[in-house]
Amino acid sequence: MSLKINPLADWVVAETIETEGKTASGLFLPNDAKEKPKVAKVLAIGKAVKSIKKGEHILYKEYSNTDVKVDGKEYVLVKEEDILATVG
Repeated sequence: MSLKINPLADWVVAETIETEGKTASGLFLPNDAKEKPKVAKVLAIGKAVKSIKKGEHILYKEYSNTDVKVDGKEYVLVKEEDILATVG
């Protein structure tokens, strides 16, 4: 199945990566106690995106994204200027 979202300009389509539900001390956190994940894998990029490539993992600002659901899958759309770093 191909991705049905084609980002425009400097937008990036990404899929969030679930954070581990365990603290450093070994405690398991319920889903409602976890912070929202801020790391995602880039699936598609707009034509004006210069420094991010498809397949990279990104760290993005938590409240600057747009969440969308297509065919039951959840994606985030993030402007390139709101991407803080690449990860890994």
